[in-house]
Amino acid sequence: MTRAPLTCCISVGMDALSLWTTSFHSNNPSMISRGEFDAVATYRILDLLERHEIRSTFLVPGHTAMAYPQLIKDIHARGHEIAYHGWVHEDPRDFDLAGQRRIFERGLEVLDHVVGVRPVGHVSPAWNTSEDTFALVEEYGFLYDGSRMATDFLPVYVRKGDRWPANEAYEFGELTEVVGLPVAWPLDDVPLFEFVWGNLGGLTAPSAAEEIWRGDFDYAVANCPGGVFNLTIHPQSSGRGHRMLLLERFVEYIKRHDEAEFGCLGDYAKRWKAANPVDAWRKSNPMLAGDGALTSLTRP
Repeated sequence: MTRAPLTCCISVGMDALSLWTTSFHSNNPSMISRGEFDAVATYRILDLLERHEIRSTFLVPGHTAMAYPQLIKDIHARGHEIAYHGWVHEDPRDFDLAGQRRIFERGLEVLDHVVGVRPVGHVSPAWNTSEDTFALVEEYGFLYDGSRMATDFLPVYVRKGDRWPANEAYEFGELTEVVGLPVAWPLDDVPLFEFVWGNLGGLTAPSAAEEIWRGDFDYAVANCPGGVFNLTIHPQSSGRGHRMLLLERFVEYIKRHDEAEFGCLGDYAKRWKAANPVDAWRKSNPMLAGDGALTSLTRP
């Protein structure tokens, strides 16, 4: 029997200026200018993807689309998927429910205005989520979320309403029909490459990143047929010369494997959902669905 291929997604985070003004709370124009490198390096990434005929997913905050509308139009014109990535790369835990709704509305409004797109994918900034996030993801009709780490290479259906009361049993919430595509910090270039005083050590050699990425890819292609290998890069990090050479080598390495193929997150999520009805998936994955947990030690 032919094994289903591993789908390799190169997800491109277009955080630009917002990464520094919001996530790192900088008021230093020099530091903030690091985000401007997206306006240069994104075209290097786009040309690499075009050479290798790869359709990717670009994670776009509304703030970036307002700062660089032509850049986002060029990404869309080259046929890549646009996914929602917040308004200004904010942490949703800093806002009440009404505030989180305003963030969704504002980010989606900008993407509609700039490229006429209503994304099917939600990826929370810095993968930070609140108690309300997944209920809102369902409410706004997203096909998939790419913000969770419960698995490494196999999708799940996302739960909403999980609770974690202090010193009490974990409370698993309600299963939704939103597809959860896995992410992981070792497969993100920012912690590996970016240097921020007192925050990130960064400056990892490309050879070390290549060892990590190849190791995870080799494991996934051998053990997770039909799964997804989701590498998250950022032009301002991976778009620098020695890292572009790494990315080229890694793409060529993947292409040498017949059991792997490239794709975007949205296309993969659509196929996976069609092949894995939620009820059947729940029966096969009760622990990931949140079934069977004890809420107390009371005996009947």
